[in-house]
Amino acid sequence: MRYQRILHPFTFLLLLLFAVVPVGAIGSQKDRAIVSDDFNRLRPRVRSKYRPRPSRTYRPVPTIQGKSIAASDGETLPLGLTIWKLKPRVGAYDVDSRWEARRVEADAKFHAGDLLRLSIESPRGGYLYVINRDLFPDGSPGETNLIFPKRGENNLLEGGRLINIPAEDELPFKAKPKANQESEHLVIIVTERPLSLPSYDRTLPISNAQLMEWEERWGGFTRHFELNGGAGQVRTIAEQEAASRKGSRQLTRDDPSPQTIFYLTPKNVDGLLFDLMLSYAR
Repeated sequence: MRYQRILHPFTFLLLLLFAVVPVGAIGSQKDRAIVSDDFNRLRPRVRSKYRPRPSRTYRPVPTIQGKSIAASDGETLPLGLTIWKLKPRVGAYDVDSRWEARRVEADAKFHAGDLLRLSIESPRGGYLYVINRDLFPDGSPGETNLIFPKRGENNLLEGGRLINIPAEDELPFKAKPKANQESEHLVIIVTERPLSLPSYDRTLPISNAQLMEWEERWGGFTRHFELNGGAGQVRTIAEQEAASRKGSRQLTRDDPSPQTIFYLTPKNVDGLLFDLMLSYAR
């Protein structure tokens, strides 16, 4: 695949983002906490006579899946993620209210039968793709499939808009680890332009060669921050509406922030890629 070396609008957005987010301090101070304003300032502003909610603080996570994280002096991009653990709500009267969703941290341990949904938010535009790969204790990968977007799903990221995986009107993921499977390996990709892929109704197999090509082009350094006191909080109506395929609600600076924020240093400005491991308790 060939790429033109010109200044695309996407590139301009990245440069604007670099100017707004205090990336230098994040990369140069390994243990520095961040505040929700670092992410929310790129959401739409609300005109209100009331004062906005106080900033929430995030703590840096020193390890991800046992791998140490060193400081980086490169420019970084934020991406927000909230993992929801769901349980059926007794007496629900419609599809939108039948689940109670509570936040969990990205490095939580999950059990067979857990019901999960992901919410992903990016302050800048792009196209979202999510790949799922089983991972076993010896490091060997299992099946590798693109699970989002399926046929008819909108994968366009916009500031303040949440993309839910699975969608709000679909059943959540149900954890079904295979024998000896230690985690679900999710590869999250955001690109400047849509990828040329066949449409599919359930999952689309991805070859190892194709995944390696994407990792080489868009992979990079990743840092990981968790919202202090966020785990266990119930999803708000605003968050539910911002992820609905029926509505046009955008999260504002006054609305809740993501549970987890990743700061990414991609190799190329036309896309980014990072790994998320959802671990199983044994």
